[in-house]
Amino acid sequence: MKLATYNVNGINGRLDVLLRWLDEAKPDVVCLQELKAPDDKFPRREIERAGYGAIWHGQKSWNGVAILARDQEPRETRRGLPGDPNDSHSRYIEAAVDGIVIGCLYLPNGNPAPGPKFDYKLRWFERLQSYAAELFELEVPVALVGDFNVMPTDLDVYAPERWRDDALFRSEVRAAYAELIAMGWTDAIRLLHPDERIYTFWKYFRNAFARDAGLRIDHFLLSPSLRERLKTCGFDKFARAWEHTSDHAPVWIELDDGELIS
Repeated sequence: MKLATYNVNGINGRLDVLLRWLDEAKPDVVCLQELKAPDDKFPRREIERAGYGAIWHGQKSWNGVAILARDQEPRETRRGLPGDPNDSHSRYIEAAVDGIVIGCLYLPNGNPAPGPKFDYKLRWFERLQSYAAELFELEVPVALVGDFNVMPTDLDVYAPERWRDDALFRSEVRAAYAELIAMGWTDAIRLLHPDERIYTFWKYFRNAFARDAGLRIDHFLLSPSLRERLKTCGFDKFARAWEHTSDHAPVWIELDDGELIS
């Protein structure tokens, strides 16, 4: 299975970019973030014509997540992260595809920090930790995939000294991510590239992409059984260079086939 994540930064405004990438990269499963579209504006027909079934959890103007599966329909298992019934943000959707439970997430940005938005980010992270512990105890293949809006280490940001007080790099956020790793989840990209500077996001201004002044904020956290199936990973930076593209590049991992769960 080729499992990808892609923050599209507006699915309808960049639909041509997404469809072009799907045609060229041919991932089996894709987790999308920042749809920026309500449910009734999701481009289902265009996605289906590209060969993908889809589930989605949209929101007007902001947020929004989706899971696409090539030549099949993802089986939705959860919509919304548990723990706060008053949270109206569309940031989590989950499906079973080919025996793997895949959670697609878009963690809050949290800026400016400190402040209410940062407090919300930390509360969301706590809810993710709690639910991740529940998933971990199921002992089934699980992947938590998406835009975590956190750079876990200095290797994940082009100029660490400039980002110390940013909500994506503050010590509280990195500690929360580290707690997920300590729980037993594996950062797939870091497992395969333990010492390499790798980026998945580049701001639009100050020629950041050309200078490779980037951040690694798009991650794959794998349960133990999926860690054993991890083969390789890739970064489709070519899509970041296209016209009118997202500020994120698609990122993907490849997993060996495994025994399916019911």
